[in-house]
Amino acid sequence: MPSLRTSPVEDSVPRINNEIAVGEDLEFQRRWWRFENILWIFLVAILALDVTGLLGRGYLAKGTAQTKDGAMVVKYERIERFKTPSILTIQFGPSALQNGKLILWTSDSLVKDLGAQRVIPQPEASVIGEGGLRYVFDATPGPSSVQFALEPGKIGLHHLTLRVPGSEDLKLDVAVLP
Repeated sequence: MPSLRTSPVEDSVPRINNEIAVGEDLEFQRRWWRFENILWIFLVAILALDVTGLLGRGYLAKGTAQTKDGAMVVKYERIERFKTPSILTIQFGPSALQNGKLILWTSDSLVKDLGAQRVIPQPEASVIGEGGLRYVFDATPGPSSVQFALEPGKIGLHHLTLRVPGSEDLKLDVAVLP
């Protein structure tokens, strides 16, 4: 049988104090530290966006809009999440009430894009037309409000227009995130 010739393994990294040889690559280490710092900054930024509500369901995601004459005040979420339930609340001022009725016109994006599931209270009548829906509610003098239960079915920026007779249009922008 032929004899195998062996030679001792030599280390390219010198030993320090006659202990285990440990190599180092300072350039690699610096790149790794830079990568870790960037990663930490990214994670802190995501956490800050989430806490403030810029990813939905937070302080900055909530919005309020109203007409100049006070006919409508709308409380809604400016930033919503796809397929996540939310509530859009409309409070009507005295000028919105006409002959004991509240008439509200909404653009069709309320149903098509923002996924209106139900209206609380139920309208006396609802009519499709003019690029949207017209809801008629029985109302009594005093504070009146309507709530729409939403569940957005499309991702993106959606424009919603609300109108009561005799008042200006109220235009809202709602961003739906995945």
